[in-house]
Parts: sequence; C-alpha cells; structure tokens
Amino acid sequence: MSEHYAALGLRSDATLADIKKAFRQKASQFHPDRNSDPEAPARFREVQEAYDVLSDTDKRQAYDDNRRRNLLDDPAQTAREIWQSYFQQVLNRS
Repeated sequence: MSEHYAALGLRSDATLADIKKAFRQKASQFHPDRNSDPEAPARFREVQEAYDVLSDTDKRQAYDDNRRRNLLDDPAQTAREIWQSYFQQVLNRS
C-alpha cells in the first residue's frame, strides 16, 4: 500500500489547502521536464497518485479507513512499510 501522506510530506490531519500546496511543490520538484534524475518520473507519478486520492473526499475517506484497518490488522507489517517508505524518501533527498 502506498503511503500517500508521506509522498506529499504531510501528516494525516492535513487540510485540503495543505494537500494542494504540498502537491504543487512536490510536482514542481519531481516533474521530469525540470528534474533529470532517473527516478523523477516515478516520484512524479507517486505524487500525482497521492494528490488524486487525498484531494477527493470520498477516496481520501476510503484510503484513511483502509490505512487504519491495516494498522490494526498487522501493525508490525504496517510500521515496517511506513518506515521503509520514510527511509527511502530520506535517502532520495540526500
């Protein structure tokens, strides 16, 4: 499961305005026309997908519900995925 909030660098209580602002910043940062890094297109698609889900009220609610359910069903696996996503982002920034 993708961690959409992490892709945009947001907390789960972010407002729609926060989501839009973060999307614009990340999309500009990872747009393939502006970033020659070979991973930029994949990161751009990840940011776009995160925005598509989080900016739509119904999709965001379903995503949040699923996220909570996964945390309750297998908290160790969920924590592992969140940390892997986080460390991958940290390493990509370096």
